[in-house]
Amino acid sequence: MSLPPLVEPAAELTVDEVRRYSRHLIIPDFGMSGQKRLKNAKVLCVGAGGLGSPALLYLAAAGVGTLGIIEFDTVDESNLQRQIIHGQSDIGKSKAQSAKESVNEANPYVNVVLHEERLEADNVMELFAQYDLIVDGTDNFATRYLVNDACVLLNKPYIWGSIYRFDGQASVFWAEHGPCYRCLYPEPPPPGMVPSCAEGGVLGVLCASIGSIQVNEAIKMLAGMGEPLLGRLMIYDALEMTYRQVKVRKDPECAVCGKNPTVTELIDYEAFCGVVSEEAQEAALGSTITPRQLKEWMDAGENIHVIDVREPNEYEIVSIPGAVLVPKNEFLMGNALEGLPQDKRIVLHCKTGVRSAEVLAVLKAAGFADAVHVGGGVIGWVNQIEPEKPVY
Repeated sequence: MSLPPLVEPAAELTVDEVRRYSRHLIIPDFGMSGQKRLKNAKVLCVGAGGLGSPALLYLAAAGVGTLGIIEFDTVDESNLQRQIIHGQSDIGKSKAQSAKESVNEANPYVNVVLHEERLEADNVMELFAQYDLIVDGTDNFATRYLVNDACVLLNKPYIWGSIYRFDGQASVFWAEHGPCYRCLYPEPPPPGMVPSCAEGGVLGVLCASIGSIQVNEAIKMLAGMGEPLLGRLMIYDALEMTYRQVKVRKDPECAVCGKNPTVTELIDYEAFCGVVSEEAQEAALGSTITPRQLKEWMDAGENIHVIDVREPNEYEIVSIPGAVLVPKNEFLMGNALEGLPQDKRIVLHCKTGVRSAEVLAVLKAAGFADAVHVGGGVIGWVNQIEPEKPVY
C-alpha cells in the first residue's frame, strides 16, 4: 500500500546542499520536497555491523538530517570482511565512534547522535521515541523481538533485515498499517537451531545487498514514494541471484499487535528466546572447565578425550591440539554416541561454549555423567593459551 510521507519537509536546502543532492532533485517523483523531508528526518540504526555499515553510509549520502547509531561493540579484525564502515586503523576502536567518523566523512551535513550502550528493555523506549524510523540491523533474536515490541508499543515503523551465508531477507513492519515481526515469526526458534553469522558465516557483499534495500525502503517511507515492503517479505538468494516475495498478513491473534494482545509491556527477551536451552544450562552447571584447566589436564596426561563439535570449515581455521572433530549435528542425530570411548572422560568444546553446552546435555542424558565442556571454547583457548593462533 502507498503511505503518506513520514516526515514534514524542512524549511529549505542550502546552496551547498542543492549542489550535493542535485541528482535527487531532478527526479520528478522526488525533487526538492523529497530531499527536504530527508533533511528533516531522524533515523536510528540499531547496530553498526554488517547491515548497519551500508545502511548508515547510504542514509548519510542520501541526506538524512539526523542519524542515530546505537552500538556498544568494538571493531574486530574479523568485522572488516563485511562491515565496510570500519577500516584497518579502526581495530579496537568503538564501532559507534568509527561509524560516526565515516558518516561525517561521507556527508558533513548530517547530524550524528551516538548511543554507545547495549539496547535493552530499560532504555529502548526512550531511545526509539526520539526518532521517526528505526532501521534494524541486529543479528540475534532477543534484540529483534525487543525492537519489534518497542516499535509496536510506540507506533513506530521499522525496517528489518536478516543475513546468513548466501541468503538475505528484508521487510517493513508497522503495526498501525500492517503486520509486525511477531506476525511473521510468533515464536523464536529453539535454542541452537539457527546458527548466528559468527557461527555459520556470511558472504560479505550480502550485507550491502540487504542493507541497500533497507535504505531504499527508508527513503521511500520518509519521502512518501512508491510501495513499501509493508506486508511483504523479500527473500534474496545470492548464489542463484533470485529475489522472491512472500505476502505477510497481520495476525489477528498476534501477541503484541493483535486484537487482544497479551504482550502489553516489554519482557525478558533473553529468557523468551532461550539463548541456551534449560537442558544445556543444567548440564553445564558444575561441568564447565576453563581453557587453562584443559591445558593442565593435557600437560598432566589425564585420561581425557577432547571433542570439537564445530563444523569442518571452522576446524580448518583454528583448533585445539589433539581435539577430534565431531560436528554437533552428529550428536543431535545420535550418530556419534556409539563411537565415544567408555574408558575416557569426554571433554567438549566449540567456538565459545554455546554449542558444546547443548551437546553436553545430550551426553549427560546418554549416561556420560562425568563429561564436561570448555567455557569460552576455542576462542578462550586462543586468548589464554595460544595467542599466536587466529580467531574468527
